Amino acid sequence: MKSIFSDEYQIFIDFIKLKRTQKGLTQLDLANKLGVTQSFISKCERGERRLDLIETRKIANAIGIQFSALILELESELSEAGK
Repeated sequence: MKSIFSDEYQIFIDFIKLKRTQKGLTQLDLANKLGVTQSFISKCERGERRLDLIETRKIANAIGIQFSALILELESELSEAGK
């Protein structure tokens, strides 16, 4: 059975978590900004819940990063990892 999770997705969720922590936000802080539970954020960061594009945009905005800038930085991270 093929997994829906890939090395690229792991880089993506690690990147999102890094950006959150760099902004000094806890999972609870981010959850409160998004109107979701802390466990939702935890599941996303552990890869138990796959984020879609719209959710990713909302997270970027809540963290205080322009969505387009986040995508450009992520593309750079993926390129550096050879993905």
